[in-house]
Amino acid sequence: MSRQFQVTFDAHDPKALSTFWRDVLGYVHPGPPGVELPEGADPLAAWDEFLARVGVPEAERATRSAIEDPDGHGPRVFFQQVPEEKVAKNRVHLDVRAAPGLHGEERMAALEAECARLVALGATRVHREDPEPPMGGGHIVMTDPEGNEFCLD
Repeated sequence: MSRQFQVTFDAHDPKALSTFWRDVLGYVHPGPPGVELPEGADPLAAWDEFLARVGVPEAERATRSAIEDPDGHGPRVFFQQVPEEKVAKNRVHLDVRAAPGLHGEERMAALEAECARLVALGATRVHREDPEPPMGGGHIVMTDPEGNEFCLD
């Protein structure tokens, strides 16, 4: 029997990091439990109102955030505030599949275009690995705004 899972990021600014990854993955911020959001409503503003209404102290309201796949296929991604700095390379990282089914120069051009979009969102390009057939299709290593490594694959 398989299990559902979520991916959890430690973060200094969960709201900002969740917004970055929302835009990278095409995910959405879910609304608070039991709150029906009108079309076009800002779910993060709804969370601020919800947390104030249920008595969460203001200092604790920005300590968590989450994003979800609007189609319900991908895992939920959760962001929790931590005080410590990131000190080493991630042992687990995300591969953002930006060029599935593409090969060679067409693949690398698609990865470069996605890299430019993500840099504009706040990512940092680390380095590019060119294709090495038959096993290596090529990828671009990047970091998110808080320094977490990920790959464009």
